[in-house]
Amino acid sequence: MALWITDECINCDVCEPECPNQAISMGAEIYEIDPHRCTECVGHFPEPQCVQVCPVSCIPIHPDFVETRAQLLVKYQRLTGASDALPVSASIPADA
Repeated sequence: MALWITDECINCDVCEPECPNQAISMGAEIYEIDPHRCTECVGHFPEPQCVQVCPVSCIPIHPDFVETRAQLLVKYQRLTGASDALPVSASIPADA
């Protein structure tokens, strides 16, 4: 699932530098997340970093880009050229 930034965004600038995939950029009025680059930090961190730092909680799951953790892992590997080996913190739970 990709994340997205709602119009409650206050343009505080804290989410953009936290994104390991460079999926966040300034849009016409507020920050935006490129769903083709967003992996919800799968492969990098156990939780989405932008969600963790957002002071107004305006970053939900994008309803038009629903993906499983396995699909996000494939996207991570495509974006980074990473091998199948991942850090322990990024491993996929057995029920995914």
